Amino acid sequence: MKSSLSKPRLSLAQIIHMSIGFMGIQAGFALQNGNASRILQDFGADVEHLSLFWLAAPITGMIVQPIIGHYSDRTWNGLGRRRPYILVGAILTSIALLLMPNIAWFTAILPPLMVGAGMLMIMDASINVTMEPFRALVGDNLPSEQRSLGFSVQTFIIGLGAVIGSMLPYALTNYFGVSGKAVDGSVPLNVIYSFYCGAALLIITVLWTVFNTKEYSPKELASFEGVAEVQEVETDNKGFFASLREDFKQMPLTMKKLGWVQFFSWFALFTMWVYTTPAIAEHVFYLKGADKKQLFADAGNWVGVLFAVYNAVSAIYSLFLAKIASKLGRTHTHALGLAIGGISLVSMFFIRSEYLLILPMIGIGIAWGSILAMPYAILSDSLPAKKMGVYMGIFNFFITFPQIISGFFGGMIIKHLLGNQPILGLALAGACMLIAAWIVKRIKE
Repeated sequence: MKSSLSKPRLSLAQIIHMSIGFMGIQAGFALQNGNASRILQDFGADVEHLSLFWLAAPITGMIVQPIIGHYSDRTWNGLGRRRPYILVGAILTSIALLLMPNIAWFTAILPPLMVGAGMLMIMDASINVTMEPFRALVGDNLPSEQRSLGFSVQTFIIGLGAVIGSMLPYALTNYFGVSGKAVDGSVPLNVIYSFYCGAALLIITVLWTVFNTKEYSPKELASFEGVAEVQEVETDNKGFFASLREDFKQMPLTMKKLGWVQFFSWFALFTMWVYTTPAIAEHVFYLKGADKKQLFADAGNWVGVLFAVYNAVSAIYSLFLAKIASKLGRTHTHALGLAIGGISLVSMFFIRSEYLLILPMIGIGIAWGSILAMPYAILSDSLPAKKMGVYMGIFNFFITFPQIISGFFGGMIIKHLLGNQPILGLALAGACMLIAAWIVKRIKE
């Protein structure tokens, strides 16, 4: 053993440079969340089957993130430790963003819905390659007392990116005159161009992070923990599956408890992302007239605006998260955010005006801001630096598994238990978020 050194504090500008790439990633993620269901429905998917198509995302995340975390812990080259994976993932995600709205190009070879599901899988795998190292980068580079700030800044930047991605289809139609007309068997032009803009933003912001961020070498990270470098070498000699099995066995208790919180939180989020467009279309927009095809397109555009609202709120709320957490504690802060989000989701059942739907989006934004920051801030102090990547990847299991459960059973729940009413699925999501709030309040930091 050797004496440990203090990890240097970073300036706010350095933290922003380190996280700015997440803006582009989240813009792409928001485009997927806000438009994947409508693209799939444009090509013939039924509401009850939507969640099955969305399974591609969490399944690939469950596989990809631990692998990327494991190998990024063991990587050190001219670009650093995490940045090589961030760059490669960004390139792949940009290509997927260019292809996703153009699935008609491939329909001569394969059925449209199969192509759509495949594109979802490719896009989410690529996003996960990029996203996982960003989480680990905050844990690598920041001392414990700055991690709440680091994840809060990351959440703010995520919110900005999500606002841009969510608003693009609406903005292109209403401010730039790009057609948003719904035509059978094709994706509206405003959606296609939105994905192109998202791809460009992703590449630009990720390159900014890659070339403006310094990483600590394995030797430096070892010195901060006060451990001999030989321990790093011994760990590196283990195979992936043997190492992963050992990491599961040694999982910190805090991580296990947070797993239940993540389960109910992300079951709620996945349900919201899949069913908000059909829910708002049926519950609000179909009341306006008989042209359901165009009303569905209008609902899809408005859902983009609503998602932009909750992401904007999450960005603003993240500015206050570190201060709130210092007063209430991290777990109580997260419980408060989840409770507000749960009540907001339930309230959507009682609203019949598209404009009044902005109100619950404010509460959902508070919950989303907390979900993006607080679990990682709570978790990171219990993780060893040399295992930061792989444990952040394993922690993703608690995000992807509930989405898989929702994907398999969500459609059946909507159809057989909730009368084929997607709006009741949003109310169920709210109940799950309230359960998550109750659980996290009982975790001791």
